[in-house]
Amino acid sequence: MQHKPSLQKRLGLWLIASVILLWLVAVASASFIVRYEMNQVFDSALEETAQRILPLAIADILSRDSDTGPQRAPALQAHHEYLTYVVRQRNGELLLQSHDVDLRVFATLPRAGFYETSSHRFHGIAAVQGTIYIEVAEPLAHRQAAFLRITLSLLKPLLLLIPFSFIGVWWLTRRALRQVVQLQRLVEVRDAGDLSKVEVQALPEEFAPLIDTVNRLLARLRRALDAERSFTANSAHELRTPLAIALAKLQRLQLQLQDEPLKTQVQEIEHSLRRLSRLSEKLLELAKAEGGSTQNEQLNDLVPIIQMLARDYAYKAPGRMLLQLPEQAVKSHLDPDAFAILLRNLIENALCHGDPQQPVIIRLSADGLLRVINGGTVVPAEQLAVLRQRFVRSNSKSLGAGIGLAIVDAITSSAGIELHLYSPARGRCDGFEVSLNIIVVV
Repeated sequence: MQHKPSLQKRLGLWLIASVILLWLVAVASASFIVRYEMNQVFDSALEETAQRILPLAIADILSRDSDTGPQRAPALQAHHEYLTYVVRQRNGELLLQSHDVDLRVFATLPRAGFYETSSHRFHGIAAVQGTIYIEVAEPLAHRQAAFLRITLSLLKPLLLLIPFSFIGVWWLTRRALRQVVQLQRLVEVRDAGDLSKVEVQALPEEFAPLIDTVNRLLARLRRALDAERSFTANSAHELRTPLAIALAKLQRLQLQLQDEPLKTQVQEIEHSLRRLSRLSEKLLELAKAEGGSTQNEQLNDLVPIIQMLARDYAYKAPGRMLLQLPEQAVKSHLDPDAFAILLRNLIENALCHGDPQQPVIIRLSADGLLRVINGGTVVPAEQLAVLRQRFVRSNSKSLGAGIGLAIVDAITSSAGIELHLYSPARGRCDGFEVSLNIIVVV
């Protein structure tokens, strides 16, 4: 079975993905702005540090009594320096350095202004007519670590945002699509015979034209089916009385005739009228099957109905009815009248089209599986597929009207029962079998 996507699930996933994507875009934009502003602040700190330290360093250098070589600025307490500096002459001779400086990161000759290497960013200032330079260095890893901490702090709320977004979006979509879900359930619980109007209050505007179109279509279909059923029922009903009168008069005429050839012709006419009478009865049953209710709210034991019909047909076909019924009752919500019409047509179909030398088996299990089996030749698969259609017979020589299985199919479809046809019958190499489960749950 092909999986059908859910509108609620799809909408929820798209909304959650959109919220997460927008949050990531916002974090990326904020990180870009923070990185730019952070670089401005750190560059300002480099420049400010160089401008503050250089006058003090020059004063210290000029106040020396003698040339004692490069000196290291003392530290009040041991600590790690993020900003280190060196004071040098124009030729690169070192005059003063911070206590934790790594001279390998500095270039051979001093430079003024901002510049950077693969590991550090520098700012240099010259004084005393360009003879003394100070260069302050900051590790780029320091800036990267600060930027990473800020970015992670912006991403941490996303861990809480995802579950809360999921709960919020699920609740909102469920609330917004509540009427759509109600519409889905109303359509799902309908059977094939329910053509009443679909009504859902406060349905979203996008679905309103769809429901209006569906209701108009159902109304047209209901009118068409009602007209067809009315025509079938009225035609069959109106034919019964004239046919009965014609048969009675024909039988009286047959008793008065002495000419044998004429009697034979009258018998053929009588036979045709009887077939027409049976056809009218079947059409009336079909109209009832298609238009009537096939389910009851209360449970009914269907075993006595099977026994009663089997006894009736045992007189018409002695020795051919074979019952295999459970000892306990088999109760169903299937309407007793509808079930009687269904079983009567199955029995007549088996007697009419089956082998007259073999019995008709009516087998009912305790779980409600009904099987009607008759012997006879195997029905080809292409004919088996169309036997449920009206006026279709597997054997054109039989006396049936080809409408019995159509009546059975109409009843089972209305009741939501699956009807299965097998030829040969299951467990045999010949015959025909009809199988269905008569336990209907309302």
